[in-house]
Amino acid sequence: MTDLSDVAALDATDQAALVRAGEVTATELVQAAIDRAEAVNGELNAIIHPRYERALEEAAAVSGDAPFAGVPFVLKDLDGTAAGEPLHAGTRFLKDHGYVATTDSELTTRFRDAGLIVIGRTNTPELGLVTTTEPLSHGPSRNPWDPTRSTGGSSGGSAAATAAGIVPMAHAGDGGGSIRIPAAECGLVGLKPTRGRSSLGPELGEAWAGLVTRLAVTHTVRDTAAILDAVAGPGVGDPYWAPPPARPYAAEVGADPGSLRIGWVAQPPDGSFVTDPQVEAATEATATLLESLGHRVEQAYPSSFDDPGHVANFLVTYSAWVARELDHLAELVGAPLTEDGFEPGTWAIAEGGRAVTASAYLAALDGLHAMTRATVAWWEVDGFDLLLTPTIPELPPTLGQFGATPDNPLAGVFRSTPIVTFTAPFNITGQPGISLPLHQSAEGLPIGVQLVSAPAREDVLIRIAAQLEQAAPWADRRPQVWTGAR
Repeated sequence: MTDLSDVAALDATDQAALVRAGEVTATELVQAAIDRAEAVNGELNAIIHPRYERALEEAAAVSGDAPFAGVPFVLKDLDGTAAGEPLHAGTRFLKDHGYVATTDSELTTRFRDAGLIVIGRTNTPELGLVTTTEPLSHGPSRNPWDPTRSTGGSSGGSAAATAAGIVPMAHAGDGGGSIRIPAAECGLVGLKPTRGRSSLGPELGEAWAGLVTRLAVTHTVRDTAAILDAVAGPGVGDPYWAPPPARPYAAEVGADPGSLRIGWVAQPPDGSFVTDPQVEAATEATATLLESLGHRVEQAYPSSFDDPGHVANFLVTYSAWVARELDHLAELVGAPLTEDGFEPGTWAIAEGGRAVTASAYLAALDGLHAMTRATVAWWEVDGFDLLLTPTIPELPPTLGQFGATPDNPLAGVFRSTPIVTFTAPFNITGQPGISLPLHQSAEGLPIGVQLVSAPAREDVLIRIAAQLEQAAPWADRRPQVWTGAR
């Protein structure tokens, strides 16, 4: 195959098939991705640590039948390490110290074992703490659909690279919506797996008391299923893990989901803000589509969402986690923390966390566990199969809205709060959730909708997501910044 002009339009499954069939070499596939990155990354600022020469060396050595052998990929500059590669986690502190990771995360190893060729690491907000990718350390990533708008966070660089067609899918992580929010803002599929489905080892047993999980953003449901199959399962010594599926997740793509009982909500239950009318309409249209597909759909949601107490509990634990993360960075580089190494918001959150007593932390964690039990009962006791919500309650925001200053250090956190309304509860409960790019706004911007299943039921999510993908396809949509043939 000599013409690679339209390979950007292929998902990872199809790109891997080209390599297996001998129609293209892994080297040609990776070089094409590098060429695409060099064409648009200056505008998008998605890849901040390119490793093009190493990627080509690795592509030349590709052999075997790994599911994604020779497929170009990017790793997020957070949520895991790659030995010998820079890790800045969005901070000036690690950047100024020139920190280079010494080990591979288990997930990094599994991505490589799946045959993926890493061409670089992608931009992320500082420690993934806000819902936009605009770190002071590396500057903003820009949305391929409209470069004046945010890519979401914290996997915003990965989402931008994937949405623009540089790579067919990319590493992502989610502690409050950081897979699903960038997927929604960039028109991608984003699955947050259930707690314990993917390993955080060997550097961590858990992150944020189990709220953080990791996977990828993709263009298609089948790629999401296949990459989950490739990386799922515990690592050595993990403190807990999700029960294995009855069969491979790839087998769920195209499987009949049956007639499911689905609740939906479009407005925030606490009434703290109003969902954008276009997002509300998209959510309602999805509910109507699901009903037309034979599902039993009603306006309903877990009553635990009406309790504001979980927000206070989350803020207590969140600040303590951030304080510990900063201490961990100091341990990595062997140097004391400096206030000028971090953004004002990060430093203020950590200072608050240092004032949290062990007793207060554990009490807040107990509160989050109580919220989890009350929420999961909606599925396990009340008998619902899925909850449908907006992924985010607004269109992708314009850049520049999240900046923190010494006078207002928490501005970014407060601006992020409404954006995580529908995503963060399921980091607390540990349930899997998926964002699907089913709709577009009048301006041509992506609108994502979220579906959430019972714990450990990614199989149900993949079945319903594949059904929706077939009923309302999104594969032919192209953003303003696109690296392939239109």
